[in-house]
Amino acid sequence: MGTPNGSRVTGPRVAPRLYLVTPPVERPDDVAHGLAAALNATEIAAVLLRLAPGDAATQLDRIKALRILIQSNGAALILDGHADLVAPSEADGAHLTGIEAFRAAAAKLKPTRIAGCGGLSSRHDAMLAGESGADYVMFGEPDAAGRRPSLEAVVERVSWWTEIFEVPCVAFAGNLGEIDKLARANAEFVAVADDIWRDPRSMVDAINLTAEPVR
Repeated sequence: MGTPNGSRVTGPRVAPRLYLVTPPVERPDDVAHGLAAALNATEIAAVLLRLAPGDAATQLDRIKALRILIQSNGAALILDGHADLVAPSEADGAHLTGIEAFRAAAAKLKPTRIAGCGGLSSRHDAMLAGESGADYVMFGEPDAAGRRPSLEAVVERVSWWTEIFEVPCVAFAGNLGEIDKLARANAEFVAVADDIWRDPRSMVDAINLTAEPVR
């Protein structure tokens, strides 16, 4: 990982940890099998649980249906938004999109719960998130319309962040082939969406490749 003075650590590279991102969950049974397979295949740091629209009671039921599966395998359960549901559902934290959403919700979560921040379109916003107490920042995730930055742009942003800041960085991989490049940019965590983690063996192989020394 880079250091503040710009030097690099040499030798074997540590693989980033995995951060799974679910599709919007309406029926927990639809994702439970795939989640279980992925969680059993390798160490998963966190699962970002995205929820389909619904009232608060329905959302709580969906979260609770998957909570034990996720947490019993050692992964943190992070809700996509819904900071108000973190405590009643016994989730571990929430991921907030955009600096304003993060600032509005962080007080409900800190210091006992995880508060992560994504949707950071500029370096300035990323620095504001770090200064505001984000437990991690995420780069490269798709927006509401499914658009995401180019891989080159994500690699540049991750490299810049990890050279300077101590707050962990999550880099969003659009496919298995992006994992190695994001790892080489020194991302501490790589986020993978459901089309990737539904193939646990390939996911594990891809993440293990990143532990090879940089040539």
